[in-house]
Parts: sequence; C-alpha cells; structure tokens
Amino acid sequence: MREFIVEADGGSRGNPGPAGYGSVVIDATTGETLVERAEFIGVATNNVAEYRGLLAGLRAARELDPSARVRVRMDSKLVVEQMSGRWKIKHPDMKPLAAEAARVLPSGQVAYEWIPREQNKHADRLANEAMDAGRRGEQWNEGASRAALDARSAVAPAVPVPSGPPGDAVAGAAKAREALSRAAAERISEGAADASPGSEAETVPEGAAQSGASAAAGSRVEAVAEGRSAGCGETGSEAVAGGGFGAVRETGSEAVAGGGSGAVRETGSKAVARGREGTAPGMRVEAVAEDVRRTVVEAVAKPGPKTGDDVRAARAVARSTAAAAVPAAATSAPVGPAAAPTVGWGAAPDLGAPATFVLLRHGETPLTPQKRFSGSGGTDPSLSDVGRGQAERVAAALARRGTVQHVLASPLARTRETAGIVAARLGLDVTVEGGLIETDFGAWEGLTFGEVRERHPDDLTAWLADPEAEPTGGGESFAATAVRIAAARDRLVAAYAGRTVLMVTHVTPIKTLVRLALGAPPESLFRMELSAASLSAVAYYADGNASVRLFNDTSHLRS
Repeated sequence: MREFIVEADGGSRGNPGPAGYGSVVIDATTGETLVERAEFIGVATNNVAEYRGLLAGLRAARELDPSARVRVRMDSKLVVEQMSGRWKIKHPDMKPLAAEAARVLPSGQVAYEWIPREQNKHADRLANEAMDAGRRGEQWNEGASRAALDARSAVAPAVPVPSGPPGDAVAGAAKAREALSRAAAERISEGAADASPGSEAETVPEGAAQSGASAAAGSRVEAVAEGRSAGCGETGSEAVAGGGFGAVRETGSEAVAGGGSGAVRETGSKAVARGREGTAPGMRVEAVAEDVRRTVVEAVAKPGPKTGDDVRAARAVARSTAAAAVPAAATSAPVGPAAAPTVGWGAAPDLGAPATFVLLRHGETPLTPQKRFSGSGGTDPSLSDVGRGQAERVAAALARRGTVQHVLASPLARTRETAGIVAARLGLDVTVEGGLIETDFGAWEGLTFGEVRERHPDDLTAWLADPEAEPTGGGESFAATAVRIAAARDRLVAAYAGRTVLMVTHVTPIKTLVRLALGAPPESLFRMELSAASLSAVAYYADGNASVRLFNDTSHLRS
C-alpha cells in the first residue's frame, strides 16, 4: 500500500482579508513531490484558508491513489486537533469544511500530525504565491511556482570546511547532513512573506520541535548483528540509544539502559562543535551548507528504499544539529566547543512528560530456541516453562522499578500469557492491542531460516533485499508492517500522553518502533538482535520527536 504525506497551509492578510492556500503531496517512501496545489480564495480567515488547503491536499492524494495511507502534516494546531477529533469545531464557517475533509478518504487511511511552522515551508510558500497572484488579479500558476525551490534554497559559497569528526560520530551521517543543509537554508535565506498567524486557538510556542531532535542526530545503536546466528550473545547493556537526550530530559534508571557500558554517543550539537575546533575563524554557516550539499548529492543518489519516516527523521535532526552551527555563523567569529547554543535544548520550552513505551518481547515458546519463523499466521504457540520463568523474572524487575502504569499486549497467546504474568505482579489489567501483533510470515511459519532457503530461495532473497517483498504464500511485508505499526504508535502516543506503558509484543513490532524512532532505514531490522523477554524503551515527546532509551536489556534474566 502506498503512503503519501500531505503538507498544507493557508493564510489571510488581514484575518479576514485576501486569503490563499497551498498544499503539496509527497511520496513518503522517496520524498518526491508528486502534486502541488494553490489557490487565491478571496476574503477569508486564516483557519478557513487552512481548511481549504487541507481539502485540496486530500483530494490530490485521492486522485493519485484512493487506497493510499495519508499522513497530513500542518502547522495549524487547530485544524490538526479538530480533524483528529480531540477539539470541538465551533466556528460555523469551518464545520462544513471539516465535514467535507473527513469524507474525502476513509478515516482509517488518514492520520494528522502537527509540525512547527519552519517545517511547513513548502506549503506556506505556495499559499503566499497564491495570495500574491490574487493581489495582481490573477490565479496561481503552477508552471511559474518557485515554492519547492524557495523552501530548500541556500546561499552557499563553495568554501571547503571539515565535514565532521573522524569516523562521523553523528548517527546516520548522510541523513543528518541533508537535514543540516535544509535547516541552514531556512535560517539564512529570505523567504516570501509568511501568512498572518491569527488563528482561532493556536498557542503553540515557537521552537517546540527543537528540544527532542538531538536524540535522532546524536544517538546511535551500535550494530548488533553479531548474534543473528544460533547461540548469539545478548546485547542489552551494549546497545543503549538516546545519547545525552535522556540525561537532559530525565534522570534515573529509565533514562539509560542498565549497565550503560559506554554505549551512549555524543549528541549532534556536540559533534558539530567538535568538528568546529579546527575551523578557521569567521567561517559562515553557508560554507557548512555547501559541504553538506555535496555530501547529500552522493547520499541521495545512492540506491535503496527510503521511507516517509526517514524523511521526517532527517528534518527533525536538522533542528538540533543546525542549532550548533548557526550561532557561529551569525557572529562571524571563532567558536570553540564551549560556546553555549542560543537555540536547541537551552531555549526549548518544557514539553512535559513523554509517552514512554516499555517494549517487552514475550518469553520463549517451544519454537524460540529452534529459531523458527513464528508470526501471526502460524500455530500461535504458548510459552514454554522457560518462557514462563522469564516472564516471572521480568515481572519482578518491573515491580522493583515501579513506573509502569498500563499494560498492553498483542492478541497472540504468547504475549497475552507474558503480559498476564507481569500485570498480576504489578496489580494492573491487560488491554489487548491488535496493532502490536507480529508480522504474518505466510508459508514460512514454523520453518527455520535454512529450511526457507532450501524451499523458497528466490522469495527469501527478494525478502531480504526489499522491504516491500512478502514472504511466500501472501504473508505481510516489512513495509506493510511498518505502516501498521506507525499507525498504532500514533494512536497510542495520543492515548497515553505523559504515561508509562508496558507493551508486550514481538520481534518485528519492537524493531520497527526502534527503527522509526531513530530514522533508520528498513534494512536495519536485520542488524538488530532482540532476545526473548528483553526490554527496550522509546519515549515520545509532545513536539513529535522520539528518544530511544533502552534496547534489548536482559539483565533481569541474569539475576
């Protein structure tokens, strides 16, 4: 199933006044702009123009593929909350527009996400182009539009500068550099006049997206592929992600993995600062952007699948990584590693407690030590005696910690049994959550990897190479799993904001949640080891950013 991103905006110069909207449809996998829409709509309010932009974007997405999943991204908190059903619609001009927008596509295909204004430049520029055209007595002309170019432009003289510290300590270097280039462009270029901000109920503080982004840029889960074959080692304390993010946001045992054996990596801002130590005085951020741009050209040209989450993660990375470079350029003076940033964590508002997902893989079943495919389409085995013992030990560990407030479980027997043992120890009820179910491995269910290679070699090769490939017999592809997991994640983050939730689930859902949080590519699923009854944790903040706190911790099983 295809996935689109719709970015929409609207503005009114007077509120009410001459108004226009802009919307863009983006392929979530490739990041390619598929459709642009903009129109001058006469005299209207900001909110009406925003709803008109939303309508145009949804209709354009439906024209491309009426079965596609759509993620709507807007900087209007009002529209996002109203269309998500969390705020009532009181204004008589907006009620029919909202109802019309809800009818364009089935509600299950559309998800809404608030983004900061700085991340909605493309749609904003389209709206301003439409209003400019209306002022001239014309309508917007797609052929003459520069919105896409303006949103990504940067004045960047070709001055060679160091590309970063040796070994490139910033996680996902190519993506972080691409994001830095875009962020630097936004900070140093003059754009068209922004739409007037007067909205019915928007009170979102500026810079809200800054604070969480360094987690994506500055944390890296070390490759844990050593244990992919039988007898693999456990890598709980060695695979901590989240870097300095957890330490800044919260202290305590939840912020880092048990053991914490040197796995925390430096944050994006630190890495940039360290790279500046040898930089000539007066270096401007434009020079950084040019070096980044050349690197990005190579990275983007490299073949391989890209997801919408990859694109969104790269944009989030920009907010924190660029913050470390921009102050130096703004003053045109030498900056050392001790320079205090004026944006980023230091200037971010308090976003409150995150929704923290403690991810527990179920205990062993009879199939687990044999390393057989065991998804949602097989025999649905229960826990073995070993698995029940593992569940008891993790229950004791979580009871000592005392932070879990809710327990959710996949509907399969092994997860419900594990969750029941833990919940009984914690004095909580278990809620079955269908979105946490394991991938369906089709005809491979119950087989070992070797047996699948013997019986279905071509299908296995395709599956390993392409996240869109399905297991033999019509199983679920990893791409389809990711779409399903992302939808469940968004719904559960909203439902459990500020709460700590234990989610008892399976290998693929846990790896997918970690991958999406890190903005890692789909092939990273094959580079993570996840032991039975292991604990991982991801925190989700109000600005849309995520922090991986823990991965594959099995210390409770060794006590």
